[in-house]
Amino acid sequence: MKKFEGIIFDIDGTLTATNELIYATFNHVTKKYLDRTYTPKEITDFFGPTEDVIIKELMSDKYEEAMKDYHDFYESNHKKMVHVYDGIVELVKKLHQNGIRLSIYTGKGRRSSETTLKQIGLYDYFDMVVTGDDIKDHKPSPEGIEKFIEKFNLPPKKVLMIGDAPADIKAARATGIKIASVLWDAYAKDEVLKMESDYYFNTVDELRLFLLN
Repeated sequence: MKKFEGIIFDIDGTLTATNELIYATFNHVTKKYLDRTYTPKEITDFFGPTEDVIIKELMSDKYEEAMKDYHDFYESNHKKMVHVYDGIVELVKKLHQNGIRLSIYTGKGRRSSETTLKQIGLYDYFDMVVTGDDIKDHKPSPEGIEKFIEKFNLPPKKVLMIGDAPADIKAARATGIKIASVLWDAYAKDEVLKMESDYYFNTVDELRLFLLN
């Protein structure tokens, strides 16, 4: 019997190592339009709203130009700056093959989310993709989880959220589903550990064994 009928994945820090690209892209536009750069900690402190919202708040007068530059840089540097965690692609494909409903719930905007999912070859394996552009309030709002549960009429107790951040834990708890926190690239690992998720996984292989056995 399947442990879960539906599984929701975050993208950054869960499926892919994208922080280097996100930091570089962000500083590419802030250097050009604000003549300043930010530390990784300062950039992660902005996380929550989509990149579009953050850029609009920082440089509203140059927003459209800045966002064009943001996406151009993100897309052109994706291949050389992003890598998928070993075993993730195979795991997602196997879950899909086993008939488990799969969704994405990410705080990223839709364009950058689709860029990443398509470039790593996983876009077509997800039954639903919910990005920060598709919800009223950003994570930890549970809206992205609720959309998935409602669309496929899934019992919450048979749904699992997999993510690396505190926001993923809060969103899962708000809907009563189980949360698996992955620690292979968590930018807020210490905080995540303090929040006592239902499950913790240090490697993709640990997650694979849990989900497929």
